[in-house]
Amino acid sequence: MKTRKLGSQGLEIPMIGLGCMGMSSFASTGDIYGKADEKESIATIHRSLALGGNFLDTADLYGPFENEKLIAKAIKGKRNEFIIASKFGFEIDASGQVTWRINGRPDYIQKSIERSLKNLDTDVIDLYYMHRPDPNVPIEETVGAMAELVKAGKVRYLGISEVSAEQIKKAHATFPITAVQNEISLFGREVETNGVYELTQAQGIGLVAYSPLGRGFITGQIKSPDDIPADDFRRLIPRFQGEQFYKNVALVRELEQIGLEKQVTPSQLALAWLIQKNIVPIPGTKKVRYVEQNIAATEILLTPEEIQRIEAILPVGLDTGSRDVSIPLQS
Repeated sequence: MKTRKLGSQGLEIPMIGLGCMGMSSFASTGDIYGKADEKESIATIHRSLALGGNFLDTADLYGPFENEKLIAKAIKGKRNEFIIASKFGFEIDASGQVTWRINGRPDYIQKSIERSLKNLDTDVIDLYYMHRPDPNVPIEETVGAMAELVKAGKVRYLGISEVSAEQIKKAHATFPITAVQNEISLFGREVETNGVYELTQAQGIGLVAYSPLGRGFITGQIKSPDDIPADDFRRLIPRFQGEQFYKNVALVRELEQIGLEKQVTPSQLALAWLIQKNIVPIPGTKKVRYVEQNIAATEILLTPEEIQRIEAILPVGLDTGSRDVSIPLQS
């Protein structure tokens, strides 16, 4: 797989990453996106590596801790072959319980990094994200504390997630930010109107898209509410409910038509669209066959006419339903 520079500080990654969140259960809510299987998840990570997909995305929140531990098992003996991104910020107390408060204080960051290094069984995390901004702590203070981790050799590059253009400016002025990770897909193009896309491109900051397939809608596999498992958290999201659900199904059918003409899946169309916009998608999967399909999308070249057709189906500002959910498990 081809590689690209992420940001301007020297990090080089494949054109597409692998979101690992769904590979683990959450203590408070069970499985996300259906049942997880550790053996299949590890096989998916290994197959991704074989195809050049060595950029893994995780967080201490996922489990909590279980996802980082799973990755440690998968990369054992191969640590130097992988680029690992993890996150901190959703507060986890001393008993291992998620409080759902955002904590960006320097003392908490120190606890978080030591915990993640232990769980990942590594001496350094390649890309360390602030999972969400702490509304009670200036972002400059949080990023300043993160910068100390780089100076200490515990982190190589810094990232921030779910941030505004103004927050990016403040963070980047404090210490060079390598990557911004926001939810971006054909079902959510807000970065093109809120200044984030324009700013990151101008400043040489990498832009990473989580949920690049619209929480799975763009796969085309969800055609009725019954296609979503009863314990799947997407049932709590307005995008997957009521009349909006069927409107979104109709949009995906239009994408499928373009895919049929090009002999690719709607997922591959959506991923190729992001890549050609200089955005790194990190689709989450725990199945070998899907990671193969996702990586194959890096070889798809969309013509200007095809991009125009795709964006006409799902233009900027189109209402596809809220992505918010009653529990904050968005990325």
